[in-house]
Amino acid sequence: MASDDEDYVYDEESGEWMPASQLAEKQAAADAVEVRDAVGNRLSDGDQVTLIKDLEVKGAGKTLKQGTLIKSIRLTGDAQEIDCKYPGIKGLVLRAEFVKKR
Repeated sequence: MASDDEDYVYDEESGEWMPASQLAEKQAAADAVEVRDAVGNRLSDGDQVTLIKDLEVKGAGKTLKQGTLIKSIRLTGDAQEIDCKYPGIKGLVLRAEFVKKR
C-alpha cells in the first residue's frame, strides 16, 4: 500500500500514474524468468543438476558425460540458459533442456 508522501511515477506500459514502489514491484515480477529443466522441474539459483546426455563443450575440447553432477547453478535471466561451474571449464553455460534437477 502506498503512503501519502510517496512519489508517483508514470507507467508508460499501462498509461497510469502509480507509486514508485508499486511500479518497481511490477517491473521485478516482469523480469523474473521461470527456468525449467528437461522434465519440467523449476530451477533456481544454487540448485544441483545432472546432465541427461553427453555434451561436447565448445572451446574446451572436453565432453561432459551423461550423469555428470553440476553443483550450484546460477540463472542468467534467459529462459533456457544456466551458468555453471565445472572444474577445468571456465564460463560454462548449459541449456536447461539438457539437465535434470537433483
